[in-house]
Amino acid sequence: MTAIISIENLHKKYILKHNVNKRYGSLRDELTNTAKQLANKFKSPINSSHQQAQEEEFWALNGVNLEIQQGERLGIIGRNGAGKSTLLKVISRIIEPTKGRVTLRGRVSSLLEVGTGFHPELSGRENVYLNGAILGMSKAEISQKFDEIVEFAEVEKFLDTPVKHYSSGMYVRLAFAVASSLEPEILIIDEVLAVGDAQFQKKCLGKLDDVGKSGRTVIFVSHSMPMITSLCDKAVLLDSGRIVKSGLVSDVVMEYYSSGQSSPASNDFSTSFVGDTAVRLLKGEVKNSKAEVALEVQIQEAITIEMTFEVTTNQQLKLVPNFYFYTANGECAFVSVSDSQLNFSKDKYMAICHIPSNILNEGVYFVGLALSSFDSGVNVHFFEKNSLSFNVVDSIETSSTRSGWAGAMPGVLRPKLNWETHKV
Repeated sequence: MTAIISIENLHKKYILKHNVNKRYGSLRDELTNTAKQLANKFKSPINSSHQQAQEEEFWALNGVNLEIQQGERLGIIGRNGAGKSTLLKVISRIIEPTKGRVTLRGRVSSLLEVGTGFHPELSGRENVYLNGAILGMSKAEISQKFDEIVEFAEVEKFLDTPVKHYSSGMYVRLAFAVASSLEPEILIIDEVLAVGDAQFQKKCLGKLDDVGKSGRTVIFVSHSMPMITSLCDKAVLLDSGRIVKSGLVSDVVMEYYSSGQSSPASNDFSTSFVGDTAVRLLKGEVKNSKAEVALEVQIQEAITIEMTFEVTTNQQLKLVPNFYFYTANGECAFVSVSDSQLNFSKDKYMAICHIPSNILNEGVYFVGLALSSFDSGVNVHFFEKNSLSFNVVDSIETSSTRSGWAGAMPGVLRPKLNWETHKV
């Protein structure tokens, strides 16, 4: 099968200039230094300029090779400076590579940053038609999609207002609606969705899911692992301009976590202050059936979640630890609350929650750690939503809950229940 995007030995180099003698001061200092530099040029024109600057090569991309098939939804992850945005800009033909090539076999629509492709002096209506024309669509094709775009963007009242007066949220809503509705074969989305509110983000993810299911290719960059795991079926991890891992989303996300780039199965909060004047969170951990900290656990083994906290007041507190478990798409799978309300005095404590084997389905889960008290109303001392993460894996060959079922099984939970089947 011919890939819709082929990336071969891709390199992108930037030249960074450092002014080694640069000093920031007052306006008088700047004027004095400028006068001295002009005088030095007349005295020694050869040595006057290059003394001030040093050049350094920076390879934003360094030998990237990748093939993306039609209909794939690919997530690209990595820390800041890993090369994610540079890769998208090269694919989108916004910048030229230093070496290597990108072959596209379809029409591309990109949403890389707020306002990209919009003319600030034109109205929202005019920019819709401008963007459609850039994508190679006729006026009739754009008009056919126009009402759908406006409805999705929710900017009908401001449609004939120049977009320079739009807020960043309005910009993103309209830009996303245009990019996703004009039916490109390849849709590229950067972290720009983080600008929108939670309701709009959910709406966008639903739209991107529809785009992917329609057979079009989606490339999505985000620092939000729940977004990546819910939207994408494959992922790529970039580091220092190189691909360090590619494949199934859960595998790549776990590699990202294990490299220490985000919240893993063990998170130390002791150096930061999470809590209030009475209680603070110190640590959280996910452990497997061998009591080892584990990013990955088998579906057939028990899981333990541990939370260490400190009571910092001399006052007796009746505290209730509670854990929130979220699926990859950010939905709450369930909440577990301690069934005992004990009195806690000033000291350090550990709350432990045991999850039996064969309860959770395979996939990535996120854990929110919380501590509450109910002495005088409800008081939440802390709630860290995505404190921990772990991946439940399932082997088709050894699973006792599949009974021959191949492929991913639906559902948040997959409990092993007691069954009876007999002749009647």
